[in-house]
Amino acid sequence: MFSSSGELTPREVAIQLLARREYSRAELACKLQQKSFQPDEITVCLDTLAEQNLQSDERFAESFIRSRIFRGQGVIRIKGELRQRGVDQETLRTALASVEEREAVDWFELACDTLRRRFSTPGDTPKERAKRERFLATRGFDFEQIRYALSCL
Repeated sequence: MFSSSGELTPREVAIQLLARREYSRAELACKLQQKSFQPDEITVCLDTLAEQNLQSDERFAESFIRSRIFRGQGVIRIKGELRQRGVDQETLRTALASVEEREAVDWFELACDTLRRRFSTPGDTPKERAKRERFLATRGFDFEQIRYALSCL
């Protein structure tokens, strides 16, 4: 498991990380840089892992999207977080479409369910309604979804 010097190789470190959860290529590159591996070593390692299907940005994105939907997060926030994790626009779009189709995601209903878990009424005052709107907006729902969710309570 160790290289001749007793240190872990970039591949071994990456495999240990991937054994716990999916990572984007960019996240793995960052983790390996933190371990002081050389950029060329990291690139070769990540290319090999991708070729062997041990690391996949699309699989990472799909897993990430499902977990965030389960947490009651909207598409705006999910897309933003995936971009922060280095997932490119095309991979993001493909993964989102795949999960939406497979899981029959209804963002409007998800906004309703998310709001219901936190609040029992749409709010009696403009201040209370604004609080609910901010809650959903920070969760990543758009204006139409927020308006729909408030009408559900």
